[in-house]
Amino acid sequence: MNSSLTRLFELPRTGKRWLMMLADVLILPAALWSAYALRYADATPEAMGRVWWLFLIIPILGVAVFAGLGLYRAVVRFMGARAIWSVFLGALILGLVVSAAGALSGQYISRSVPIFFAALVFLYVGGSRFVVRAIYHGLLAAGSRGAEAVAIFGSGAAGAQLAELLRSAGRLRPVAFVDEDPKLRRSVINGIPTYAPTELPQLIAQFHVSRVLLAIPSASREARRRILTQLEAYPVHVQTVPPLGDIVEHRARLEEIRDVDIGDLLGRDPVPAVPELLSGDIRDRVVLVSGAGGSIGSELCRTVLKQQPAKLILFEQNEYALYQIEHELVRLAAAEGLADRVIPVLGSVSNAPHVKSVLRHFGVQTIYHAAAYKHVPLVERNLLQGVQNNVFGTRILAEAAAELGVERFVLISTDKAVRPTSVMGATKRLAELILQDLASRESDTVFTMVRFGNVLGSSGSVVPLFHRQIAEGGPVTVTHPDITRYFMTVAEAAELVVQAGAMARGGDVFVLDMGDPVRILGLAHRMIHLHGLKVRDADHPDGEIEILLTGLRPGEKLFEELLIGEGAKGTLHPKILRADESLLSPEVLQKLLTRLQQAMSAQSPRRTLAVLHEAVPEFNPEPELSDWMRDFAEAESPRGVRNDVIDFPDLKSGPKS
Repeated sequence: MNSSLTRLFELPRTGKRWLMMLADVLILPAALWSAYALRYADATPEAMGRVWWLFLIIPILGVAVFAGLGLYRAVVRFMGARAIWSVFLGALILGLVVSAAGALSGQYISRSVPIFFAALVFLYVGGSRFVVRAIYHGLLAAGSRGAEAVAIFGSGAAGAQLAELLRSAGRLRPVAFVDEDPKLRRSVINGIPTYAPTELPQLIAQFHVSRVLLAIPSASREARRRILTQLEAYPVHVQTVPPLGDIVEHRARLEEIRDVDIGDLLGRDPVPAVPELLSGDIRDRVVLVSGAGGSIGSELCRTVLKQQPAKLILFEQNEYALYQIEHELVRLAAAEGLADRVIPVLGSVSNAPHVKSVLRHFGVQTIYHAAAYKHVPLVERNLLQGVQNNVFGTRILAEAAAELGVERFVLISTDKAVRPTSVMGATKRLAELILQDLASRESDTVFTMVRFGNVLGSSGSVVPLFHRQIAEGGPVTVTHPDITRYFMTVAEAAELVVQAGAMARGGDVFVLDMGDPVRILGLAHRMIHLHGLKVRDADHPDGEIEILLTGLRPGEKLFEELLIGEGAKGTLHPKILRADESLLSPEVLQKLLTRLQQAMSAQSPRRTLAVLHEAVPEFNPEPELSDWMRDFAEAESPRGVRNDVIDFPDLKSGPKS
């Protein structure tokens, strides 16, 4: 029997619709007969025989009415208020039809018959759907007894739909809703009871719940953070459904269960954008994003595309990254008829002729320069490539922009440029100095830079690393117990970058308000707890995940800063500050860049590091190079001069005059 019912539920949608129509063809005459039987207390009243033709008309008319109301498009297992309203409205219409039929035909129909008939149609048609729904869920429950029991936090529409989807899939078995609203306590939704968050220990003990799914896609980030803080105390793996915006814009489906967005733990609700700032340098303009395939560059591209540029040039040296972002943006733009405005260009910012050709050919008006090597330990060990890309790549692109009349140039900088301890930070600070120098000259191009901290989910972020390490059973690696970092979601950072750029007057250093710094060791603890696991240490030897302190990596700081000087001024946006910071004179900067280029041409890591320190005196590099780089430096000495004995300046001194 069960197998026959299962095959019935597995019919295609068209087959199920025909079955529902056939059922209603039988149900509607039965409802009319029942109405007469109730009115006359007789199974075969004489009055019914006088309107026998109604029994032929009502099924056809009823199916047409319900089809027009969309009842047959409703999925029975998800049947809700809208479908019930359709049944009610259809029953009312059919009751009026019966009443009118009697009046028009001249046959007497008791006034109570249409009323009984409408009520019975509502009961029979609606009830038949709920009977089928109950059978369906009964079969699912029988088949999912061995499935993992889960609780759903949030008993609203998203929670109810998620429960139905989970029941259909059969892999997870929803046994309880958890909701903060005291009015919903002990209520039952689709057969599932609702509990208070404080009753989670009871659910864990009674149903062996090991996972809680957050179904609150419209909740504010502050509310989600508060809920996650509550759930940390319980030994459950907390996961979530996608944000409401992603569901509405078809970037995700409700049933896509994910690990908790760590932005919910760290972030705050973004401040709404100022529309004029967001679109001012983009709408109907030709915009180029360098490093378009990176985590920050790709989000900038998404932000730019929403403001309807005349053209969006994706400039990227990594072929696969360029393919991915182009494919995504073309798909998003197609719905708005903008697909032809997305133009992928392979190339490096260090290739001056190619850069100039691209800017000239497309008539670029706005540049967001996100192309850079950003991974601190990698740039530390590959400093020549880091300097070439981050310093000279920026110089080439910026000078080409000035020469060809680009209206606005926005550099994506980093908090690591402030009193840098790494090659990456020093190269980004020198890139800032280059832009400040260009801005001080007479030019039609407005040069500016925007400085911010870590972006959640970026290629270098600690968050995806922690997720992977926890999934693999640990250990979770933290470099230092006191290390802190600023964090911001990539979407918020991209919007703020665009708005900051629009406020630039030339040479501005904008700083984004990153909120409070986050202690990384504490973040590791929270992420482990939200995976339903315990930290293993001396006090808790039975824990599942160990946290391993590995020591600071080359160039890594304990904490990051956003300002070099003192004080910063407010702007039109409450989360964007403008900083006034010192710059080098044009003569000193040009001499340093010439010497840096000579050191690069000689492929000398030591000389390159020395000049970089002179240009950015706050940079305190380690004079000891790694073994392979020292061997490399010794092997490339011009005219037999060994680079390991070239004079290395006192690293505590400032630039040479």
